[in-house]
Amino acid sequence: MGSVPMNRTKSTSVEAILGDELARADRALLGVAPVISHLLDASGEALVNDAILARLRGMLAHLSRSLLGADRPTSERGSIELDTIDSLSEELARDPALLRHLYALAVEGLVTERLERTLSFDPVLSPLLQELIASDQPATAELAIKALTAQSRYLQSQGRMELELNELPADLFANVLELFEGAAPQIGVGEVSSAIAQVQRGYDEGASRIGLFARLVAGLRNGALAGLSLEHAGFPLFASCLANLSGQPRDLVVLSSHERQNARLVLSLRAAGLEGEEIERQLQILGPASPHADNIANMPSERAREMLAQSNAGDAFMAGAA
Repeated sequence: MGSVPMNRTKSTSVEAILGDELARADRALLGVAPVISHLLDASGEALVNDAILARLRGMLAHLSRSLLGADRPTSERGSIELDTIDSLSEELARDPALLRHLYALAVEGLVTERLERTLSFDPVLSPLLQELIASDQPATAELAIKALTAQSRYLQSQGRMELELNELPADLFANVLELFEGAAPQIGVGEVSSAIAQVQRGYDEGASRIGLFARLVAGLRNGALAGLSLEHAGFPLFASCLANLSGQPRDLVVLSSHERQNARLVLSLRAAGLEGEEIERQLQILGPASPHADNIANMPSERAREMLAQSNAGDAFMAGAA
C-alpha cells in the first residue's frame, strides 16, 4: 500500500484543527448578542470604562434620539425626555442582529484606531483609496471620494459614540423602524407614522459607508485582491474586500480580527485566494499569531470557503438572527 503524500497529510491535519477552532469561534460569536444584552441592562460605573459597551450604548441612544426627533423641528429635538430615549434604546437592544452589527462597528473603529496608533496607518485615506480617487474612470473616482468622506464621518461618529440611521444596512434599517413602531405605545410615544415616513425618504443603502465600500469593491473585480493587503487598503476597505472574496458577511469578517476568531481569519484569507506567506503577513499586522499560516496553503481555497459556509455563526449573520 502506498504512503499518503506529506502535503495531503498536512492539509488534512490543518483542516481538522481549523475545523475545531472554527466551531469554538462560532460558539463564542453566537454568544455575543445575549452577553451584550445582559451587560447593557446592568448598571454601575464600571461599564463606562469599557470602550465597546460605551460605544454600543451611545449608538443605541443616538438611533433612538434620531427616531424620536425625526418629525420635530430642530429646536424641539433637545426636549426629548431621557427616559423615553432610554426606553426605546432598550427595545432596540432586544434585536440580536442589530446588536451584532453595532458590536462590529465598534470593533472596526477600535481596530482602525489601533492600526493608526501602532503602525501609522491612515484611518481615512489608504494608498488603495488614494489610487481609486486618482482613477481615470470618473465614476470610480467619484465613488472613492464619497467613500473617503463617509469613512471620515464614521470615525467622527465613533468618537462621539453615535450612528446615523442612514448608515444601517437595509434589513436592519427595516428592523429598527418596526421596533420603533411596535414600542411606541409602551414608551408613551403617540403618532409615529410621519417620523417613519420622513426617515424612509432620506434612506439610501448604496450611499451609506458600507454600501459605498461594497460598490467600490464590486467595481474592482479581480483587482479586489489588492484590497487584501492591510498596508495598502487599510482595515475598512480590507474588510469589504475580504467579505466579497470569501463570501461572508462583512460584520463577520470584521469580528474575525479578534484573536479568538483566529481560525476564521485564516480560513477567510485562504478562501479569498491568499497564500501562506501573505496570510502570515496580514495576521502579523492584526496581531493574532497563528501556527497554521504556513500549512494553510496546502488547503484548496474552495475547501476553506466550504468550511466557512458551514459555520454556524455565518448562518446566524446571514439570517440576521441568533
